[in-house]
Amino acid sequence: MGGELATSMGIRITEYTPERVVGTMPVVGNRQPFGLLHGGANGALAESLGSFHAALLVPDDTIAVGTELSCTHHRSATEGVVTGVSVPLHVGRSMGTFEIVISDEQGRRICTARLTGFFRPAPVAR
Repeated sequence: MGGELATSMGIRITEYTPERVVGTMPVVGNRQPFGLLHGGANGALAESLGSFHAALLVPDDTIAVGTELSCTHHRSATEGVVTGVSVPLHVGRSMGTFEIVISDEQGRRICTARLTGFFRPAPVAR
């Protein structure tokens, strides 16, 4: 997937199509001081998957830049791997919105996130 943050957090893309992007992240190494999966780690996973998804779907000669991320944390995890699934809610000419659901290994919803990105003209090489 690339990117220093995703690499250091162990985020891996396991599936990608225009309809959905799936990725995983280990809990160990992404916990807060009380031993729970850090909410910011959920946000980083959601943003990584949604941004990757947006990059797959942008119109020609544009790039996606994030404009809003909202996360609702339903429960936490203390070990194992969490899986995020991104699906497009809306993809237009200038904006896309994606829902990312993060679940634990038992299939329980950990976090629901929504990412909105603006599709802007790609920079011209100089």
